[in-house]
Amino acid sequence: MRVLIMGVIDVKRCKKGYETLVKEGLCDEVESNSLDELRTVYEGLPDFLEQVSAYESASLPVQYGWKKDPCIIYVHQIGYLMCIFDEKLSDETLGKLEGFEFAFSEDGDIKKFFYHTPKTKELDNLLGDIFHKILDMERAIIRDLISRLLNFVPQLIKAVGFAAELDCILSLAMIARQNNYVRPILTQDTILDIRNGRHVLQEMTVDTFVPNDTRILNEGRINIITGPNYSGKSIYVKQVALLVFLSHIGSFVPADSATIGITDRIFCAMGNKPMTPEQSTFMIDLHQVGMMLRQATSHSLCLMDEFGKGTLTEGLALLGAAAFVTPFNLSRQTGLYSFFLLAKSFLDGIGLLAAAIHHFVDYENPPKVLLCTHLTEMFDKSCLPKSENIKFYTMSVLRPDSNCSCTSTEDIIFLYRLIPGQAPLSYGLHCASLAGIPDEVVQRAADILEMVKYKRPIDRFVNQRLSATDQQYKDAVAKMLAFDAHRGDLNAFFDDIFPLECSISVDACKYS
Repeated sequence: MRVLIMGVIDVKRCKKGYETLVKEGLCDEVESNSLDELRTVYEGLPDFLEQVSAYESASLPVQYGWKKDPCIIYVHQIGYLMCIFDEKLSDETLGKLEGFEFAFSEDGDIKKFFYHTPKTKELDNLLGDIFHKILDMERAIIRDLISRLLNFVPQLIKAVGFAAELDCILSLAMIARQNNYVRPILTQDTILDIRNGRHVLQEMTVDTFVPNDTRILNEGRINIITGPNYSGKSIYVKQVALLVFLSHIGSFVPADSATIGITDRIFCAMGNKPMTPEQSTFMIDLHQVGMMLRQATSHSLCLMDEFGKGTLTEGLALLGAAAFVTPFNLSRQTGLYSFFLLAKSFLDGIGLLAAAIHHFVDYENPPKVLLCTHLTEMFDKSCLPKSENIKFYTMSVLRPDSNCSCTSTEDIIFLYRLIPGQAPLSYGLHCASLAGIPDEVVQRAADILEMVKYKRPIDRFVNQRLSATDQQYKDAVAKMLAFDAHRGDLNAFFDDIFPLECSISVDACKYS
């Protein structure tokens, strides 16, 4: 097959930018006008046309003081034409030139006028559209080559597959060497022991990446991870999944060491929403978790990120603050309605998440489960069973004050380090500030949280600016009703009602 291709295709001509691809000498036996003969004529065409142009210009019966002599050119698919520059020949002149016919003109820096002449018609009959003759012959040869190569399709597909596999292996080897990956140890035991694991993509996009250990042995197979938003929970669970996946495709992994049990499936319920209108986000989460609960085995890895959604108390406070801070009554009512709906869905989310954990605990040999959540109410209400298979982890943060409460908007420092324990707070207000939520909304959320914490009734939010404006309007209406239109001083009335900055526009309205 290689001999067949190399015998037809001229690789050197392709590299030099030639439009033709077929090798020379391939068609010497084909009639008189072989491909090589046509190529020779085409490559010598500029010099030949220059000679013909000089002869034609000298033989013209009418001579003009042209700045540039006429010439004969070859235009693909049109043929041969005489080009006269700057000025079109008049009808009187054309009458003196036998066989001259105007074809078309071309505008530009230099105007060009093209004509058919007896000589160009002779060249059309003699040489024809030589370039497309060459293309037609080459295409016929290439089509014949393709028809012959189709007999080798199975071998070609297999060769392409080998080349792609080799390319992947070389890429994995190169990236492993550049980023200090290690060879993982695969075992039949259902364990996961990773030392200083790193996220393969995240570490390439940040200046400093904090590695984390993952240790899931025969006990503690259900890891419940809590912590603030932005603390790195999702990155961590995705990191574990990527390391397990890479080890199973034969790649080295970004870690100091890794012992990974053979994994039959990696289940993910990460809150990703495909662009399908048939299902809501919550329905998609339920579908993913349902498949996980039905099909997971002791050799499976299950990832659940924010199943049941939300930071609950702080999230409700932020939503409530946004609903009440808005100055429009309709938006307020809509926001309040959404507030109560969200509160109900949070309670449903706690129950579903707790039930899923119960289901995994009941396994004789549970799968490896990494579960990120903000629903810490499960811990307070003792929704979770006591089991050696459940371990609690959190992403550590550095707080400016050890007594920092959930209502605080003080800055915290994320350490991105996984440690044993639980995070009772999500620091949602701080994360809201980082996300650019207006300060008045964050402060209102802090006020609501403070009231909820000490079981005080939530006061109605009063916007001082709106209250002052409302009072100003009420006073203006009262003064208008009390004004005597027949005897009152109109100027004094306007000065009393309108602010000073509006006096100029008011006067303009009165005297216009």
